[in-house]
Amino acid sequence: MARTKDTGPPATAADEKSTLLGFLNYLRDAIAAKVAEVPEPEVRAAGVPSGTNLLGLIKHVTAVERLYFLGEPISNLRRTFRPTRTETVEGLLAAYQEAIEEANKIVERCTDLTAPARGDGAPSMRWVLVHLIEETGRHAGHADILREHIDGATGR
Repeated sequence: MARTKDTGPPATAADEKSTLLGFLNYLRDAIAAKVAEVPEPEVRAAGVPSGTNLLGLIKHVTAVERLYFLGEPISNLRRTFRPTRTETVEGLLAAYQEAIEEANKIVERCTDLTAPARGDGAPSMRWVLVHLIEETGRHAGHADILREHIDGATGR
């Protein structure tokens, strides 16, 4: 994942779009960092009875980015939490980075946060950014807990 440095939250003087995108990127970095360098099979080991695992969280947030920013449908939301045997940390982190880069280009081109995020009747760009902050933050918290159970690592 190209964006792995801890940049901290965005500056308080930034405009609305920069602030929203800054917080989203901050959370994206946090969840990716929790998965990076976790060996097999721990990275896909279920940490809770629901089966949630680190690799599945990355696969899921990638699908959500693609759904909301790129309009790619999710046929089965539960399946996005389950990595296949052939999916790897490197491959899923690369796919996440690619989705982030594509999404950020769309956000950067946006001149009106009240306009639909896409041309297909999607919610406003503001709504999508706030929703992705909530979604990514929620799953970054899950990743924090899972990672602590794996090797005791805590913090961002």
